[in-house]
Amino acid sequence: MNFIESERLEKSPYVQLLTLGLYAIVGLSLTLILGIGIFYLRYGELMSLNWSIPGDPKFIFVSRTLISLQQIGLFLIPALMLAWGEKQRILEFYDFKEIRIDLMLLVVLMMVCYMPVLELVTVTNQRMVFPEFLKSVEEWMRVQEDTAMATMMELIKMKNIGDYLINIALIGILPAFAEEMMFRGAIQRSLGRMLKNQHLVIWLSAFVFSAIHVQFYGFLPRLLLGAAFGYIYFWTQSLWYSIFAHFLNNAYQVTAAWYMQKNNIPLSDSDKTTYFQWYGYVISAVLTFLVFKYFKNKSLKADGKQLDKSI
Repeated sequence: MNFIESERLEKSPYVQLLTLGLYAIVGLSLTLILGIGIFYLRYGELMSLNWSIPGDPKFIFVSRTLISLQQIGLFLIPALMLAWGEKQRILEFYDFKEIRIDLMLLVVLMMVCYMPVLELVTVTNQRMVFPEFLKSVEEWMRVQEDTAMATMMELIKMKNIGDYLINIALIGILPAFAEEMMFRGAIQRSLGRMLKNQHLVIWLSAFVFSAIHVQFYGFLPRLLLGAAFGYIYFWTQSLWYSIFAHFLNNAYQVTAAWYMQKNNIPLSDSDKTTYFQWYGYVISAVLTFLVFKYFKNKSLKADGKQLDKSI
């Protein structure tokens, strides 16, 4: 995909990224105010920090509301505002092109092949140990990670099919759209107009995508996922496929949690245990590479585009 728009007069990509950041600050602030208003109407009092502590009766509703508003205010609204500021149609600005079923099926196959590799990277990241002089940093990171994990563990407790569907919408569908619009559609697109090396563009976007989640012991798998979504977007020139891949990853996590709870399997150590022998991860890596390569070739032939072969 050539992100450089020679025919259309757009603002400088530096200006685009700056305004995107300003939109994110304003969007997050407005949605936080909206959230406080919602809680006041529901509970008759201003928001308390106790509501964000797992175990509080108001925790689930408050957390679901804040997560939804954060996705909309921090990611979706800024991406939409960027396109509107350029006086462009959303579907054209972010390359929402016609969906091809064969490419969608290949996305499914890619994500299936990719899962064991991501599992190994996740477990390795969770076992990360800092040198002695950075122990205080490691302890702080662990506290942040444990807090985030406690929140997530509470949210993915599903008593019935209704809870499962809510989590699919909240954790699967909404982030897939909002985050892909922001990180692949907006950030990767603007960076692609600034830099010639598209590998660098994709990995920089993936780094920002992973870093902004502020979950240090999930940084590496999220970085790899972000890069995968970035290449999918770059090759297909359509945001639908990276959105679908993002959804598949998140929906799988929700579905796995649902299955484990239905079968009385503890969730607490699910991200700290490997389930394959070493050769299983080698096979996963090889298959992932081959499917990604085939997907790339299939995507380029679909549009008749000739991109840099190194990409």
